[in-house]
Amino acid sequence: MANTRQAAKRARQAEKNRQHNASMRSMMRTYIKATVNAIASNDLEAAKAAYQTAVPVIDRMASKGLIHKNKAARHKSRLNAHIKKMATAAA
Repeated sequence: MANTRQAAKRARQAEKNRQHNASMRSMMRTYIKATVNAIASNDLEAAKAAYQTAVPVIDRMASKGLIHKNKAARHKSRLNAHIKKMATAAA
């Protein structure tokens, strides 16, 4: 429990920020999951479209410090590798 008004305010702000960050993280995971599901269903066009919508969200979360920039790059790289593998298999 906060002992001062300043500490109480910081606790309120921290809780508000925690909830916002949790929401943003969940949104990012949803976009990633949509891309993964499109890849799993072997639908190349849907996978490309889902990837195109997921990339800006992942980048935005990395720029805000919600996830590390290397983690964002890793997600994008792995998803893109799966899509490229699907494209070469289809061709």
